[in-house]
Amino acid sequence: MEKIIQMLEVCLVNKQDCVLATIVEQKGSTPRGAGASMLVGKEGRLAGTVGGGAIEYKCECLAKELIDLKASRLEQFYLKPNEIQDLGMVCGGDVTIYFQFIEADQKENQAIVNQWKQLSIKDEQCWMIQDITSHTWSVFSKTEGVVGQEVPSCILETLKEKPYQIHSEGHHYFTLPLRMKSRVFVFGGGHVSQALVPILSTVGFQCTVLEDREAFCNRELFPTAEQVMQIDVSKISEYIHIKEQDFVCIMTRGHKDDLEVQAQVLHTPAAYIGVIGSRRKKASVFEKLRERGFTKRDLQRITTPIGVDIKAETPAEIAISITAQMIEKRAILRNQS
Repeated sequence: MEKIIQMLEVCLVNKQDCVLATIVEQKGSTPRGAGASMLVGKEGRLAGTVGGGAIEYKCECLAKELIDLKASRLEQFYLKPNEIQDLGMVCGGDVTIYFQFIEADQKENQAIVNQWKQLSIKDEQCWMIQDITSHTWSVFSKTEGVVGQEVPSCILETLKEKPYQIHSEGHHYFTLPLRMKSRVFVFGGGHVSQALVPILSTVGFQCTVLEDREAFCNRELFPTAEQVMQIDVSKISEYIHIKEQDFVCIMTRGHKDDLEVQAQVLHTPAAYIGVIGSRRKKASVFEKLRERGFTKRDLQRITTPIGVDIKAETPAEIAISITAQMIEKRAILRNQS
């Protein structure tokens, strides 16, 4: 959503009306699920996607019409043959898309976008709440409250970490978590890390690389990382604070510090702890961790060997396998919330 925020700001600064098209319901097999969004200006799509192909073209055309009409609309598209609004696609499902008209001259819209941008910069969780009945919207965060149209407290009390619809007091609402990037702490700055960080950055992970070697704490090696830190691996807590939604990837040089890092990370609530290495190495390290008092339940938190088994060999292939596993884990965590 970062690109959408950026382009929304550009539209408002340049006094250009636009439409935010968001999938609020999806049934069957469709290219994108609920929450997928696309920003459309007078000249066409500006950012985001609702699935590409015929559905995206149809939505883009409708959004441009709504800009002329200065109107919002809820519209259903069928991705099945022989039905109204058939788009000639083979997915076999249908989607309901809400087209939110955003008028550039309206001060409330400017306030919403400014707040959204500030919360994004601070990496703070927030929600976009659209009142489909009255065609108004707002942004909410637990620290700043509601900016935009007022929202009933019962809606704010039931916000989830995934998109959902709710009806309250005769109004139809859609709430969308504007997820910030998931944080990943990558221990080790070797070849696999150098291949992994750029890929993770493209799929919404915010990476911090931690190394004890000065030569590998080089910004040029990790241009997409949020931070690159030289640390004493025996004192991790002095440098970072790992939270329950954070991911950890452990791949220190020659695996020499993997044991020490695992022992410390297990004392944090990290959502994912992945360690590179063989099954033989796993057995040896786990035995040493048991000797330190860690239980079977503790060790079950560690994913090793890290990554999806795609017979990866090169650093780039290993990085792809790790990224795939982390995307899957992130989706599971969000569905559980």
